[in-house]
Amino acid sequence: MPYTLNVNGKSTTVDVAADMPLLWVLRDVLNLKGTKYGCGIGACGACTVHVNGRAVRACQTRVSAASGPIVTIEGLSAEGTHPVQQAWQEIDVAQCGYCQAGQIMSAVALLQRTAKPTDADIDQAMNGNICRCGTYLRIRQAVHRAASIGATNTTSQPAPVGPRGEE
Repeated sequence: MPYTLNVNGKSTTVDVAADMPLLWVLRDVLNLKGTKYGCGIGACGACTVHVNGRAVRACQTRVSAASGPIVTIEGLSAEGTHPVQQAWQEIDVAQCGYCQAGQIMSAVALLQRTAKPTDADIDQAMNGNICRCGTYLRIRQAVHRAASIGATNTTSQPAPVGPRGEE
Protein backbone atom coordinates (compact mmCIF):
# COMPACT_ATOMS: atom_id res chain seq x y z
CA MET A 1 0.00 0.00 0.00
CA PRO A 2 1.42 3.44 -0.83
CA TYR A 3 2.14 5.89 2.00
CA THR A 4 3.22 9.48 1.51
CA LEU A 5 5.69 10.48 4.19
CA ASN A 6 7.39 13.76 4.99
CA VAL A 7 10.90 12.69 5.99
CA ASN A 8 13.45 15.36 6.88
CA GLY A 9 11.39 17.98 5.08
CA LYS A 10 10.97 16.01 1.85
CA SER A 11 7.78 14.34 0.71
CA THR A 12 8.17 10.80 -0.54
CA THR A 13 5.83 7.93 -1.34
CA VAL A 14 6.68 4.39 -0.31
CA ASP A 15 4.78 1.26 -1.31
CA VAL A 16 5.08 -1.04 1.70
CA ALA A 17 2.89 -3.14 3.97
CA ALA A 18 0.92 -1.20 6.57
CA ASP A 19 2.54 -3.08 9.44
CA MET A 20 6.13 -2.53 8.27
CA PRO A 21 8.11 -0.84 11.05
CA LEU A 22 9.12 2.71 10.26
CA LEU A 23 12.71 1.68 10.99
CA TRP A 24 12.81 -0.60 7.94
CA VAL A 25 11.12 1.98 5.74
CA LEU A 26 13.79 4.52 6.71
CA ARG A 27 16.76 2.16 6.41
CA ASP A 28 15.81 -0.25 3.64
CA VAL A 29 13.41 1.72 1.46
CA LEU A 30 14.65 5.31 1.87
CA ASN A 31 18.31 4.36 2.48
CA LEU A 32 18.60 6.54 5.60
CA LYS A 33 21.07 4.44 7.57
CA GLY A 34 21.60 6.79 10.53
CA THR A 35 18.70 5.30 12.47
CA LYS A 36 19.99 2.04 13.91
CA TYR A 37 18.43 -1.32 14.67
CA GLY A 38 19.27 -2.33 18.19
CA CYS A 39 16.76 -4.64 19.84
CA GLY A 40 13.56 -4.61 17.79
CA ILE A 41 11.36 -4.28 20.90
CA GLY A 42 11.72 -0.55 21.65
CA ALA A 43 13.88 -1.10 24.71
CA CYS A 44 17.31 0.18 23.65
CA GLY A 45 16.55 3.51 21.95
CA ALA A 46 18.98 3.10 19.03
CA CYS A 47 16.12 3.61 16.57
CA THR A 48 14.72 6.83 18.08
CA VAL A 49 13.33 9.31 15.54
CA HIS A 50 10.86 12.17 15.78
CA VAL A 51 7.36 11.69 14.35
CA ASN A 52 4.97 14.63 14.39
CA GLY A 53 7.05 16.38 17.02
CA ARG A 54 7.50 13.37 19.32
CA ALA A 55 10.47 11.09 19.90
CA VAL A 56 9.41 7.50 19.13
CA ARG A 57 11.01 4.13 18.65
CA ALA A 58 11.01 3.48 14.91
CA CYS A 59 11.23 -0.28 15.41
CA GLN A 60 7.85 -0.23 17.16
CA THR A 61 6.13 2.42 15.01
CA ARG A 62 4.26 1.05 12.04
CA VAL A 63 4.52 3.06 8.86
CA SER A 64 0.72 3.30 8.81
CA ALA A 65 0.85 5.10 12.18
CA ALA A 66 3.59 7.55 11.18
CA SER A 67 1.49 10.62 10.49
CA GLY A 68 3.08 14.03 10.38
CA PRO A 69 6.66 15.08 9.75
CA ILE A 70 9.40 12.52 10.45
CA VAL A 71 12.87 13.69 11.44
CA THR A 72 15.82 11.32 11.54
CA ILE A 73 19.37 11.99 12.70
CA GLU A 74 20.14 13.01 9.10
CA GLY A 75 17.43 15.67 9.31
CA LEU A 76 18.71 17.56 12.36
CA SER A 77 21.38 19.42 10.43
CA ALA A 78 23.08 18.56 7.17
CA GLU A 79 26.23 20.31 8.39
CA GLY A 80 26.20 18.86 11.92
CA THR A 81 25.54 22.30 13.41
CA HIS A 82 22.57 21.43 15.61
CA PRO A 83 23.51 22.33 19.23
CA VAL A 84 23.24 18.69 20.34
CA GLN A 85 25.48 17.51 17.50
CA GLN A 86 27.99 20.25 18.34
CA ALA A 87 28.00 19.29 22.01
CA TRP A 88 28.43 15.59 21.19
CA GLN A 89 31.52 16.46 19.16
CA GLU A 90 32.95 18.89 21.75
CA ILE A 91 32.55 16.40 24.62
CA ASP A 92 33.65 13.48 22.43
CA VAL A 93 30.71 11.39 23.59
CA ALA A 94 30.80 8.55 21.11
CA GLN A 95 32.97 5.54 21.73
CA CYS A 96 31.71 2.87 19.32
CA GLY A 97 28.96 5.28 18.24
CA TYR A 98 26.26 2.73 17.46
CA CYS A 99 23.66 4.08 19.91
CA GLN A 100 24.49 7.73 19.42
CA ALA A 101 21.86 8.63 16.81
CA GLY A 102 19.14 7.48 19.19
CA GLN A 103 20.85 9.19 22.12
CA ILE A 104 21.04 12.46 20.19
CA MET A 105 17.41 12.28 19.07
CA SER A 106 16.29 11.68 22.67
CA ALA A 107 18.48 14.56 23.89
CA VAL A 108 16.96 16.89 21.31
CA ALA A 109 13.48 15.89 22.53
CA LEU A 110 14.46 16.65 26.12
CA LEU A 111 15.95 20.04 25.30
CA GLN A 112 12.93 21.01 23.25
CA ARG A 113 10.70 20.64 26.30
CA THR A 114 13.25 21.54 29.04
CA ALA A 115 15.72 24.22 28.03
CA LYS A 116 17.92 23.89 31.13
CA PRO A 117 17.58 20.30 32.35
CA THR A 118 18.93 19.09 35.67
CA ASP A 119 20.95 15.89 35.99
CA ALA A 120 17.75 14.19 37.16
CA ASP A 121 15.86 15.50 34.09
CA ILE A 122 18.58 14.15 31.81
CA ASP A 123 18.76 10.79 33.55
CA GLN A 124 14.99 10.38 33.33
CA ALA A 125 14.75 11.47 29.67
CA MET A 126 17.68 9.33 28.57
CA ASN A 127 16.57 6.27 30.55
CA GLY A 128 15.86 3.57 28.02
CA ASN A 129 18.63 4.66 25.67
CA ILE A 130 21.24 2.01 26.21
CA CYS A 131 24.93 2.61 25.60
CA ARG A 132 26.95 -0.59 25.70
CA CYS A 133 30.15 1.44 25.97
CA GLY A 134 28.89 3.21 29.10
CA THR A 135 29.32 6.82 27.99
CA TYR A 136 26.45 7.97 30.20
CA LEU A 137 28.47 10.60 32.07
CA ARG A 138 29.68 12.14 28.80
CA ILE A 139 26.12 12.02 27.44
CA ARG A 140 24.87 13.94 30.49
CA GLN A 141 27.73 16.43 30.12
CA ALA A 142 26.94 16.89 26.42
CA VAL A 143 23.23 17.52 27.10
CA HIS A 144 24.22 20.29 29.54
CA ARG A 145 26.63 21.68 26.93
CA ALA A 146 23.96 21.54 24.22
CA ALA A 147 21.60 23.46 26.51
CA SER A 148 24.17 26.24 26.84
CA ILE A 149 24.92 26.23 23.10
CA GLY A 150 21.21 26.26 22.28
CA ALA A 151 20.63 29.25 24.56
CA THR A 152 23.18 31.27 22.59
CA ASN A 153 22.61 29.78 19.13
CA THR A 154 19.82 31.79 17.53
CA THR A 155 20.35 30.45 14.02
CA SER A 156 19.63 26.82 14.82
CA GLN A 157 16.05 25.67 14.43
CA PRO A 158 15.82 22.15 15.88
CA ALA A 159 12.89 19.97 14.92
CA PRO A 160 9.95 20.40 17.31
CA VAL A 161 9.78 17.37 19.56
CA GLY A 162 8.09 16.24 22.70
CA PRO A 163 8.64 13.48 25.22
CA ARG A 164 9.94 10.11 24.08
CA GLY A 165 6.74 8.86 22.48
CA GLU A 166 4.55 10.13 25.31
CA GLU A 167 1.93 12.81 25.22
